[in-house]
Amino acid sequence: MSLRTLADIQALEAGGFNAAYPQRTPWDMIRSSAARAPDDVAIRFLNDAADPARDTILTYADLAASCMAAARGFRALGVVPGTSVAVLTQHTPQAQIALWGAQIVGHACPINPMLTPAHIAALLKAGNAAAIVITGVNAEIDYWTALVPALRAEGVTLPILDADADAPCPGSDGSLTDLIAANIDGADITPDGDEHALAAYYHTGGTTGAPKMVRHSRLNEAHVARSCALLHDLGPGDVVVNGFPLFHVAGAFVYGLSTLSAGGTLLVPGRLGMRNQTFVRSIWQQVERHGITIIGAVPTVLAGMKSVKINADISSLKYFLTGGSPLPTELAEASEKLTGKAVRNILGMTECAGAIAVEPVAAPRTPLSCGLRMPFSELAILGETDGEADPNKRLGPDETGIIALRGPNVSAGYSDAARNAGTFLSGGWLVSGDLGRVDDSGRLFVTGRKKDIIIRGAHNIDPQMIEDALLAHPMVETAAAVGMPDAYAGELPVAFVTLRTGDDAPDGAALVAFLKGRLEDPVALPKRIEVIDTMPLTPVGKIFKPTLRHQATGWAILSAAETAGLGPGDITIAPGETTIISAPSGQCEPLRAALAGMPVSFTVKERSAS
Repeated sequence: MSLRTLADIQALEAGGFNAAYPQRTPWDMIRSSAARAPDDVAIRFLNDAADPARDTILTYADLAASCMAAARGFRALGVVPGTSVAVLTQHTPQAQIALWGAQIVGHACPINPMLTPAHIAALLKAGNAAAIVITGVNAEIDYWTALVPALRAEGVTLPILDADADAPCPGSDGSLTDLIAANIDGADITPDGDEHALAAYYHTGGTTGAPKMVRHSRLNEAHVARSCALLHDLGPGDVVVNGFPLFHVAGAFVYGLSTLSAGGTLLVPGRLGMRNQTFVRSIWQQVERHGITIIGAVPTVLAGMKSVKINADISSLKYFLTGGSPLPTELAEASEKLTGKAVRNILGMTECAGAIAVEPVAAPRTPLSCGLRMPFSELAILGETDGEADPNKRLGPDETGIIALRGPNVSAGYSDAARNAGTFLSGGWLVSGDLGRVDDSGRLFVTGRKKDIIIRGAHNIDPQMIEDALLAHPMVETAAAVGMPDAYAGELPVAFVTLRTGDDAPDGAALVAFLKGRLEDPVALPKRIEVIDTMPLTPVGKIFKPTLRHQATGWAILSAAETAGLGPGDITIAPGETTIISAPSGQCEPLRAALAGMPVSFTVKERSAS
């Protein structure tokens, strides 16, 4: 059945969980698809987006056999229940095999390979890793050469296998290719435990500091995969572009396992994913060539596609799926006008395996909505007690509060239970940290990130309001609004934009003038709009606002310095949790006085003599 409304979800639930979710683990989903259609293509990997003859193709029979072979090999390396295989790779067929093979014999521990070696070493220990798989030396992206020696220097003695290498990999304990080939035959391994057993640790919490490790059960991952397949109406004929890394829940489950569970084909655009410019610049030809039906992309990538001229038959394409950040209405409308294809939004987080709400593809798009809750889950908008979300203060339709959820997609918590406070509450509730509302049709709307809200005096400003208005300008490609510290107001709104190429590019002042009269709340008018060449992004393409906040903080400090009689060349600023400001001898006290009242954690110190 096609799910269009909350009533459809409730009808599905009336039939019982077993009927709606016949496979409860990722491995059951993969082997079920392999049994149903062994010769269908599970994964098509583009080694060269310009040369389809070089594509790597894995059928479902290939995928299932390779996952089991990897599991046998991992077991021989000492991976048992309670231990993990750490997967530090680009999204490739071998990465998929390592991820699911690890779950057969133990659990997986996908890690962003761009983290610092010390950070990775700490994650390996926290994830109880027994073996490591790392993308080997290649011409496109080589972190092996620096990372492996650095991990050894950090005291990591575990076996390290190379995957997808194009050249010799110094320090390798063997290749994943050889391990799979050597173990393709043998007795099948039966996974220990049931659907509630540990499937994976996924790290979260950003790219600095000690990130939290989220405990995923097999059911968490399978529930999200099946739910997304239902709400996205996925089937064996679908070809889904998935350029997300597998250490990100969207790549692994929302777009990945969902497609595999439905018997569709994952099209992976090379090691670089959606940063593969050859692929993105030829996206419409790729649609025609491969019969692509669905493209998954964060809003920034979706915005970039608008500048690519449609020069091919894209009739196979049904819709775009996006998430990771709010979907501006202007972007959705412009994409739909250009292509004639629907755009649908997703809201998720690592703590619930990637999906809180999904816009059904069978229903019309509702501007600014993230869609409906997952089947068999519960979605609530909570009020606060002493600044914390309170499950006993559930708000009604269209009341704004903190988004919370519970259900089969919700993790049991972090590997360090001491970090659960404020996020995992009693009663099974997960607090998302987003502000939002649910209308009387069950549709979820995110109105802001609680920590992203700009507070000017006692007035809350939603940065998305500013961003949406800026994106209505024909020359603006991406936009991000943040709060700039201010001693009087607490914060003032400022914004950053990147522009499309073309004549008559506006400057910041012109964009401020453009926004006048366009914002529902006049106090949301940015005090400054900065045009920048590139927007800082996370590895999966989300706008990384901490970098922008640091820049805005720098502006505020420079303004305070001018009040103290100092010029830009007189001080240096080192951003961080505590901003370090160096000033000339004798000028520290006037600078401290000028900064008084500004909501910035700072230290002013005397500049060392040069």
